[in-house]
Amino acid sequence: MLTGTLLRRAGIECPAECKDIEITDIVTRADMATKGSMFICIKGNNTDGHDYIGEAVNNGAVVIVAEQVRDECVGGAAIVKVDNTRHVAALLYNIQCDEPTKKLTVVGVTGTNGKTSVCALLESIFLAEGVTCGVIGTTGCRICAEPLEGVSAGLTTPDAHELYSILALMAERGVTHVFLEVSSHALSLSRVDAIRFKYGIFTNLSRDHLDYHGNMEDYFLAKARLALICEKLVVNIDDEYGARLAAAHPKALTCSKFEGAFTAKNVKSSARGSEYKLLWSGGELDARVGALGDFSVMNSLQAAAAALDMGISADAVKRGLLRFFGAKGRMERAVFSEPYEVIVDYAHTPDALERLLCSARLLRADGGRIILLFGCGGDRDKGKRKQMAQIASRLSDEVIVTSDNSRSEKAEDIIADILKGIDKEKPYTVVASRARAIEYAVSIARAGDVVLLAGKGHEKYEIDADGKHDFDEISIVRAAVAAKNKA
Repeated sequence: MLTGTLLRRAGIECPAECKDIEITDIVTRADMATKGSMFICIKGNNTDGHDYIGEAVNNGAVVIVAEQVRDECVGGAAIVKVDNTRHVAALLYNIQCDEPTKKLTVVGVTGTNGKTSVCALLESIFLAEGVTCGVIGTTGCRICAEPLEGVSAGLTTPDAHELYSILALMAERGVTHVFLEVSSHALSLSRVDAIRFKYGIFTNLSRDHLDYHGNMEDYFLAKARLALICEKLVVNIDDEYGARLAAAHPKALTCSKFEGAFTAKNVKSSARGSEYKLLWSGGELDARVGALGDFSVMNSLQAAAAALDMGISADAVKRGLLRFFGAKGRMERAVFSEPYEVIVDYAHTPDALERLLCSARLLRADGGRIILLFGCGGDRDKGKRKQMAQIASRLSDEVIVTSDNSRSEKAEDIIADILKGIDKEKPYTVVASRARAIEYAVSIARAGDVVLLAGKGHEKYEIDADGKHDFDEISIVRAAVAAKNKA
């Protein structure tokens, strides 16, 4: 494609000297540049693409998109100067992929907790209606509940060069509706700037990612960007940040357990899931969702609200909710036919951990204990470590402190931070190896107990200073249970 055509379609002014240059590819890494490439300079946390212009030109880049340029690095390449290269990257990759979101109805889901579950709930509902739909998010990419081959799960919201390619592939395969998890990072880094969101869904906001955003207000403002780029916004107004967002959006569809445009009344949660009466201006239905946890009520209510407003039948909504037994790694039962429960969950924030522990009370038998195993990630918000420990001590009968993606930090240093919040008067144990900690948790479980493994969820790896290693939590649990039963 000619540079002039590419930039014009993206709404970017094209310098006269660039318009007739043929572009063979668009890259954001200098080492990926080849003959005829357009190189977009991206500023990262640790590196700046502007420092690699010379390398990109040497590798064959013929057009450089940059925020500032040192002439001596450019060589014979043409320059397109812009204010925000991340924003421009999203626009250009979208054009390169032939604007896939013009062919798709895209629903973006943001919030601290619930993104994965709401997308999976929408998937279940739309499949019940017979709609060909896709999901992009933390647990991977799917079309009609089948994993998309050749596309691996990575970031919650893929980088722009991957995201628009995935959307194009979905459109090519007949998908009409896409449910996309939208992280605060993706919003603040402009990854989704070229997407036309038909609906946005805001689930909730609690402490997370403050290592990146700095404070709760900036974190909220990053999430709130979704409200600016969607036609309609489905909002949980039982959350204080959601209520604030709904008040400012002209087309907010409010969801509440008390009073909203979509309301859940007569809520009952148990070890079999939750049920409630869903009321809205178009009628009412008796909703039942098989996913564990009281938080499934709001997740399912928001998914149902978006679906109903999009014209999905109440019958399909009802059947989709009933068929939903939880997203991968979200309050997922790891074993069956044992006298105790072992639950795997992704909870890695104070709010998510508290919700998990409160929901676990519905699962334990009379006299049973809640045994919580958790750690905190390295190179992330250190302030939440003590908070999570305090919640663990308050709501658990036994706490096991262990590792969880320590990254470049020493696991023992993270554990020391956690222990600052642990109630030393209550039972707790430190087992630094997460695998050994899981084995210990299973070994002490008795009939009626609920063992909660928090933090990893769907992840099949552990990250430490040596890199990423295979780590299948459910496989470790099942091996530990088998060993216990043989003993």
